[in-house]
Amino acid sequence: MKFTKMQGIGNDYIYVNCFEERVNEPERVSQIVSDRHFGIGGDGLVLIMPSDKADFRMRMFNADGSEGNMCGNATRCIGKFVYDNGLTDKTEITLETKSGIKYLTLYPENGKVKTVLVNMGKAILKPSDIPMKAEGDSFINKPVTVMGKEVFITAVSMGNPHAVTYVDDVEGLELEKIGPAYENHPMFPERVNTEFIKVLDSRTIQMRVWERGSGETWACGTGACAAAAASVENGYFSHGEEITVKLRGGDLFITYEADGTVLMRGAAETVFTGEIDL
Repeated sequence: MKFTKMQGIGNDYIYVNCFEERVNEPERVSQIVSDRHFGIGGDGLVLIMPSDKADFRMRMFNADGSEGNMCGNATRCIGKFVYDNGLTDKTEITLETKSGIKYLTLYPENGKVKTVLVNMGKAILKPSDIPMKAEGDSFINKPVTVMGKEVFITAVSMGNPHAVTYVDDVEGLELEKIGPAYENHPMFPERVNTEFIKVLDSRTIQMRVWERGSGETWACGTGACAAAAASVENGYFSHGEEITVKLRGGDLFITYEADGTVLMRGAAETVFTGEIDL
């Protein structure tokens, strides 16, 4: 199987061009290729496929083999892949995902895409649509008990569920210990991604993320979008201003519009290409 390893600010996946390759049992393949000791190494597997609804279709699988609905960093990498490899010459493309059609604007330099702007659609705040076991129209800064301790979270879906919580010290968190407790919290029937946030100034937040099915990753595009939306909903920022989200792998730039639409801007890079015998 031919593959390309790509990363969006450290969120690395194995990408396969399914216009040329056929991947049987992608759940098992994702587990094999994601292994950082015995495989290629990555946060999961992304298949770039034909679509009858958009220019391209994405399927993404986490490192544990579970299929995800969306991955913001992967959408940007797909934009770069299809342009750099001649699958399109357009700089505005549509991408079919399990959470709907996403709209990408590509910014090439010297024939290669460097950054991508993605219209991620509208943030979902209603608990039943996230999904989350809670009543009401939103779950903003409300208490839940995790590992016997009361914490306050804001729940947002960006096509996949997110729990955003604010902390005083992002770097000192022992995510390997606390992450699974958040991920498997009974309030979230489909598990949940969790963003741990510190507000740095009037335009900037720092974030670490624990992703369902993958553990801690260096970046999460949908998580950054959820964190920005939650931070506006909590009154830290205003609608329509670009927020810098500092992650372990680099920075993402997120705008949460008044109508609920979220825009994500960031880099995408090719790491290497190769072939693996499965």
